[in-house]
Amino acid sequence: MVIVFLFVSVILFVLADLGVRTVSQRLREKRIRREREAALAVSLQLDFQREAKTLRRAEVADPAARILCVDDEPVILDSFRKILVLDGYCVDTVETGQEALGLIQTHHYDFVFTDLRMPVMDGVEVVKSVKHMRPDIDVIIITGYATVESAVDCMKHGAMDYVQKPFTEDELRAFVKKALIRRQDRLAKQLQPKVHITHLPESQRVRAGEFAIPGGVLISAGHCWASMAQDGSVKVGLDDFAKKLIGPVDAIDFPTVGMAVKAGQPLFSIRQKNRRVQFYAPVSGRVVKVNPALGEDCEALDLTPYQKNWVCVIDADNLDVEVPKLRIGKSAVALYQDDLERFRRLMGELAPKADADRYQDGTLHVGELEQLGDTQWDRFAAEFFRA
Repeated sequence: MVIVFLFVSVILFVLADLGVRTVSQRLREKRIRREREAALAVSLQLDFQREAKTLRRAEVADPAARILCVDDEPVILDSFRKILVLDGYCVDTVETGQEALGLIQTHHYDFVFTDLRMPVMDGVEVVKSVKHMRPDIDVIIITGYATVESAVDCMKHGAMDYVQKPFTEDELRAFVKKALIRRQDRLAKQLQPKVHITHLPESQRVRAGEFAIPGGVLISAGHCWASMAQDGSVKVGLDDFAKKLIGPVDAIDFPTVGMAVKAGQPLFSIRQKNRRVQFYAPVSGRVVKVNPALGEDCEALDLTPYQKNWVCVIDADNLDVEVPKLRIGKSAVALYQDDLERFRRLMGELAPKADADRYQDGTLHVGELEQLGDTQWDRFAAEFFRA
């Protein structure tokens, strides 16, 4: 009987706690909505004409994103403000492209939504101008059914996507949420041209978006790393430059144990879908061991391409001559920085015009090569991963 009583008591306690949590959550949601409704109401009473004649601004606490919407139809702008502000976004709206371009020079926005058909400056010109002035801002076209083809053409100039009107509240909320996820995913993959000599253990990563070279590791011109043991054996793998810019590795073609190899000769290759990148031996000698554990778990390279994630071991026989040709410490950092600059410059030359501007600030993304066609892939592989 006592056990039953205790069991019932526990159940009642859990249910009561769940009820309290549910009520608290609902009260919190109501409070947040009241605050957003108040922000929306206040925005209609403020005067922003010093910044832009038609500007209407609605600020909320801890916004999911900051959005600028430009459309010559006030009813569309009213819809954007009402729907998106209540959904937790800060929203500025203006009725002309010229006003929008003035605002992006003095304010931070994550997104610009622009109507396609507007007098004086149409959506195409807004897209081109925003991406030229602020390539970090994602631009989305607002279009009617009759101009969908034109909206798709705008994506060639750098627009992220388009939303078709008329739209329901739920459709707009869902669209913006997906666009925000895409933006966050892209930003999470950004690579800055910063290179660190690190002594972190393999369980820790260098700061996301930057490149790492472990202290004491040698780097070849073809972006293999080499780590020497006292017995003259050398562990070899692909370095952080190669791994980050290639992206996911699906498989590794290991060298044959016992084969002799000269520095600068093909040693191993990695595969990504149906494409391969050949890596070349940083030192001469005989392959005495490969790392089958890495072949079974290529995703381990996402944590670090160094340390236990070596590809093979070479019993080296000419280190006195070959080691001075490899890079270590500040020299290795300089190699990375030079190659990152060349990589960025070449991507800017080969990328479609809509994407070329984003390489001007030095920003790259994890898996840049993954997006290239086969011909461009081969060109980059030959340019950066040959010994």
